[in-house]
Amino acid sequence: MEYIILIVIFLGFLGLALYLKQPKLNNQDQIQLKDSRISLLEKEVTEKDANISNLNKQLEIIAAKLEGFEQIKLEKARSEERLKLVEIERNNLKNETISFQKAEDGRQKETNKNIATAVTLQQSLEKEKERLNDDRVKEKEILLNKMKLKWSEHEKDVQNHLQLICRNNIIKYISQEDFPHSRNKPDNSIEIMEQLIVFDAKSPANDDLTNFPKYIKLQTESLKKYAKHEDVKNDLFLVIPSNTLEVINQFHYNIGDYNVYIITKDALEPIILSLKKIEDYEFADKLSPEDRDNVCRIIGKFAHTTKRRIQIDEFFAREFLDTLTKAGTQLPREILENVIKFENAEKLNPPMEKRNKKILTKDLKDKVDKLESEMLLREIPKIVTKIDFEK
Repeated sequence: MEYIILIVIFLGFLGLALYLKQPKLNNQDQIQLKDSRISLLEKEVTEKDANISNLNKQLEIIAAKLEGFEQIKLEKARSEERLKLVEIERNNLKNETISFQKAEDGRQKETNKNIATAVTLQQSLEKEKERLNDDRVKEKEILLNKMKLKWSEHEKDVQNHLQLICRNNIIKYISQEDFPHSRNKPDNSIEIMEQLIVFDAKSPANDDLTNFPKYIKLQTESLKKYAKHEDVKNDLFLVIPSNTLEVINQFHYNIGDYNVYIITKDALEPIILSLKKIEDYEFADKLSPEDRDNVCRIIGKFAHTTKRRIQIDEFFAREFLDTLTKAGTQLPREILENVIKFENAEKLNPPMEKRNKKILTKDLKDKVDKLESEMLLREIPKIVTKIDFEK
């Protein structure tokens, strides 16, 4: 604005100088000339004012544009800064993407490796499972073969055991060939007080024990062919293998004219000794009521103790077999192999039974007392039992 005012003043002085250089006119002409000059100057001033106003407006426009330009410039700088930040972030994201891609490739390779390992492990487990199943099948086959072998030898085993008991206790043993009656001969029998006591050995026909109780019941009814003879005692015994006790739920049958008892080989000796005890009396019908009760009490205690012992032995036999089965399937293979080596190296030597050597009750009682003392020292609880013999 000041620059424009200076230009206007300069033009005024320039016009005045030109005026002074002109030749002098008369007053009237001079006045007209001055008026015309003044009009011209006023006109020029008006134009100049208009120009100044236009210039001011243009300056304002230019200033506004300059201000907008500065704003645009500032915005551009900001945009460039943001662009740089975006570029940096893009590069970082690109690097992260590359890192993630590499990590993903590594994870994919590791996953494929783990899958391959898992497949190999699964195949190994399947093979081990098949091997264990084969071992279980073999163990069952071996156990079944042992059971069948025991059943096939049961009759001969009972016969040998009966003969041994009779030799040790001076009791007459009656073989199947020596049985006095020509028909319907039992497997074994003994003679006490001129009475024949029948011990018939029975075993399952096959590995299916479900029909064995029914078979035993039918055999108790068929024992009538022995009981009908006067010299045969009306108490008859069926001797079964001890590993069939689990399916037997009835051990005494009252058929009417005779009684049948289901026993195992382990019960033979106590029962025979109980029956032989009656020989201490010359005539059984001359026993006093008290003596009869004593005899019945002793026989009852022998019968209960025998059954209880068989029951306990059968329970522990099952527990031991279950433990052996678990040891064969759950122990690590290396430990199991070492266990088998130690097992093969062990040997149990139970006391040998010698002929003509008596087993004294006093010696047995001393051993039991010694065992109870050791149990007391080791704080092992003693099982207390109470048997009601009046039943």
